Amino acid sequence: MIPCHVYELRQYTLHPGRRDELVELFEREFIEPQEAAGMRIVGQFRDLDRPDHLVWVRGFRDMETRAAALAAFYGGPVWKAHRDAANATMLDSDDVLLLRPAYPGAGFPAPGGAEAGRFTAAVHRNEPGLADRCRRRIGPLACLETEPAENTFPALPVRTGEDVLVWFAAGDTAHDLPEPVQTLRLEPTAGSRLR
Repeated sequence: MIPCHVYELRQYTLHPGRRDELVELFEREFIEPQEAAGMRIVGQFRDLDRPDHLVWVRGFRDMETRAAALAAFYGGPVWKAHRDAANATMLDSDDVLLLRPAYPGAGFPAPGGAEAGRFTAAVHRNEPGLADRCRRRIGPLACLETEPAENTFPALPVRTGEDVLVWFAAGDTAHDLPEPVQTLRLEPTAGSRLR
């Protein structure tokens, strides 16, 4: 299992009715080659409130490893063979947050253990003390904050100029944290490692 200190939260807006097509292609063709290139695919999720929205998370050891792993995968034969089919399902694939654990041990857990079935994820504007309040009040599976380093793979854009805190928790999670910028109710796909 790759110890991850960098994560991408990727949100794709898809052409109407094409989400299951992308999920099937992704799980059949893209998970193992990305992991072989040095990434950890944390999980893929259907957004329960937006039927044409796919959310997924991948992790990397560090920013240098991220650059090498992405170059290997996107320059390799699997992506070249299937990129047109994948891209044909998408309206937008550039909604990407580059993140890091907000405190020691705040990254995603190793696969396995009890299955949650559904997850809540929230994106907040970060502020001093918010990660600690999140840890104490929610006990999230993961609590991540903006990775301020330069994007080491500019061919894949990431959102910049934002300082956010993102948490994932099992089930529908109520909280008394500041109002999030975005809340996601997520259901793992059949092939998601995080379930």
